Amino acid sequence: MKYQSQAEAKPYFVAAIGLFIGQIIFGLIMGLQYVIGDFLFPQIPFNVARMVHTNLLIVWLLFGFMGAAYYLIPEESERELYSPKLARWMFWIFLAAGALTVVGYLSVPYATLARLTGNDLLATMGREFLEQPLPTKVGIVVVALVFLFNISMTVLGGRKTTISLVMLLGLWGLAIFFLFSFYNPKNLVLDKYFWWWVVHLWVEGVWELILGAMLAFVLVKVTGVDREVVEKWLYVIIAMTLISGIIGTGHHYFWIGAPEYWLWMGSVFSAIEPVPFFMLTVFAFNMVKRRKRDHPNRAATLWALGTGVMAFLGAGVWGFLHTLAPVNFYTHGTQLTAAHGHMAFYGAYVMVVLTMISYAMPLMRGREANSQASQRMEIASFWMMTLAMVAITLFLTAAGFKQVMLQRLTDTPMNFMVAQDQISSIYWMREVSGLVFLAGLLLYVASFFVGGKSAPARSNA
Repeated sequence: MKYQSQAEAKPYFVAAIGLFIGQIIFGLIMGLQYVIGDFLFPQIPFNVARMVHTNLLIVWLLFGFMGAAYYLIPEESERELYSPKLARWMFWIFLAAGALTVVGYLSVPYATLARLTGNDLLATMGREFLEQPLPTKVGIVVVALVFLFNISMTVLGGRKTTISLVMLLGLWGLAIFFLFSFYNPKNLVLDKYFWWWVVHLWVEGVWELILGAMLAFVLVKVTGVDREVVEKWLYVIIAMTLISGIIGTGHHYFWIGAPEYWLWMGSVFSAIEPVPFFMLTVFAFNMVKRRKRDHPNRAATLWALGTGVMAFLGAGVWGFLHTLAPVNFYTHGTQLTAAHGHMAFYGAYVMVVLTMISYAMPLMRGREANSQASQRMEIASFWMMTLAMVAITLFLTAAGFKQVMLQRLTDTPMNFMVAQDQISSIYWMREVSGLVFLAGLLLYVASFFVGGKSAPARSNA
């Protein structure tokens, strides 16, 4: 760790992992409710478990992005963070807001929560992923603005690099597009049209810039490859991301009542969206192949390579499987969507945050890498989580395919619940895979508490 203020990233990383564990626990609760309908009812209804599961995903990834920014921006800018105190205050405010929101979901009926938090003054609640009460949304905006002020002032006062500028662009885009969560028109078509300006343009737009910057930063550090080479790759990747991702929003407009031209525009540009993820994979492997040193943190290198592969498979391949309008006509709203979502989020964003934590946490504890025993545990956790996510994706894909066959591609479509009963055995296998994933995550956490002899570094020069 080169700068003292980089230590401000540590609590953000710790909170991110804690909330990640909570997200997986609620995912397992939902998985059981698929096959045991009254499990934990009425204490935790399915709709509440789903809100907590998806909201924790968003919040912990935001903690991870903020922690990553607080670590890499000072190093890229070659100066201390503009205000470490602001970073500390915003951490506690964001954590308190997130915790209180989850408590609200679990303790008060959602309609009551809406009434108590001023939804009648400005109606923003009730939309998937954006269920947060108005005070929470306002709190997120305040935290984001203060965070962006802190990061922007650090960048402006120091060295400007491609990595720091791409990271900054992605973070500003994240904040700007979140503002559409406050726009909730009564017309359902308009509502869904602009709702995707938050959800899609986050995960298939500006978040990809953050992903690219974080991955490039770690690869520069662990490979020693010339920065100019990394920056050329990064420029091409973000260009393809923005070209395909922005107009690719149209694949969400197929069936909501938007103009018909979105059928072909959404299909064509969505078909291009796997390209930047494929380039990301080639980029990661190319950098490692051309490395000038073998960094002692082998676990962080593995996470970086895994990010490229799994992002391409989840966001690219599984996204392309049902993104064309003629195919999506049959697959829309089935478990194929869930299969794509699970692997895409894990590959593109979960893994890059874990990459950053794996690289930065040892440095913040005064060592270049964790011990060899610790890294063996962490590498085992990588394979447990990754293979478990592959299994979850395959099981959900099988469930979605069976849904299509039973309900869509037949002259005698089954009732929805009858079809669900037909695929319950697949849901059980998905649940077992989820338990393996949780075990892998706990092993990841445990690996940071294992001592022993540090791994040696070797130079290829």
